[in-house]
Amino acid sequence: MRRFIGLMSGTSVDAVDGALVEFEPRSDFHSHGAGLRTTAFASRPIRPALRDELEALQSPGADELARAALAANALSDTYAEVVADLLAASGCPATSIAAIGAHGQTVRHRPELGYTIQLLNPARLAEATGITVVCDLRAADVAAGGQGAPLAPAFHAQVFRHDGERRAVVNLGGIANVSLLPPGALADPVIGFDTGPANTLLDAWCRRHTGADFDRDGDWARGGQVDAALLAAWLAEPYFGLAPPKSTGRDLFNADWLDRTLARHPGATPPRDVQATLIELSAATVGRACRDFGAERVFVCGGGARNAFMMERLAAHCAPAPVASTQGLGIDPQAVEAAAFAWLAARRIDGLAGNLASVTGARGARVLGLLAEPRPRD
Repeated sequence: MRRFIGLMSGTSVDAVDGALVEFEPRSDFHSHGAGLRTTAFASRPIRPALRDELEALQSPGADELARAALAANALSDTYAEVVADLLAASGCPATSIAAIGAHGQTVRHRPELGYTIQLLNPARLAEATGITVVCDLRAADVAAGGQGAPLAPAFHAQVFRHDGERRAVVNLGGIANVSLLPPGALADPVIGFDTGPANTLLDAWCRRHTGADFDRDGDWARGGQVDAALLAAWLAEPYFGLAPPKSTGRDLFNADWLDRTLARHPGATPPRDVQATLIELSAATVGRACRDFGAERVFVCGGGARNAFMMERLAAHCAPAPVASTQGLGIDPQAVEAAAFAWLAARRIDGLAGNLASVTGARGARVLGLLAEPRPRD
């Protein structure tokens, strides 16, 4: 077995998730359906001051280059803490880890302009852990004309694809994305794209009106009523009508977008009803993608899998396809995206492509990521 660590901090800017993953030997694990085992999972909240700074850096501001560098250092330190947690939980020494796949924190995502920016100091992370770091995992795809996102569908296809069933894998992070997996026996390409907002707007609205960091189990939203006119106005957002390949993030779906659309809406929608309508927006846009694909089963990962009300509304929009978390497929839903970056690190170390051109729109397969090497081991 070979061991890799994947680290992920997503558009929710709430935590750093890490997974220590054991893969089959190189000759086996790159084949469809190859086995893997998540040996350990760890998560650390992003400290409030750092979270506020990372959110502020989503928009232009004073002295933002220096501020971004300092935020990248602080985030890298949190990444290193998660690595230490994983090693302690698994009992594995750092020397047994082949590489860390580290995503960083996205603060700009403008593939139409040829760039995407994830804050991280990979050299600092490699120095702190003594482990090779694979970083900057989106740039090569963008350079090849792709969206640079989502990257997880390639991993989902390898570990979740089924020879006789049309499956959809849904990641409910800050932004929701889908991986549409035709049966493995077919030559049809895998399709994946960002469907729109999920936790990023839900969490921000909840914090603003309740003071809580998130709406636990969707209980606050459950007590609200969907504003049908507001939902229709949101669904008219041009992004939802774009054909894939497409990706999005906080550059579009942010607090300003929410405030602008609410300001144009006649009448005042109670805050709890706005929350319920945001849940419905996520469920409706994800459900439409799954239905259009003809998914026979839908599997959910990401933080949104723990939101009971979101899962109920998603099940209603995906019917008759049953909806369940990826736990039933053997991977904790909270660990899936981190495990994907462990897999991407393994692809980079082995010199193999990590993107799917059918998903990102790149001109072809590309080896993703740059290496930050640690100090030589004694």
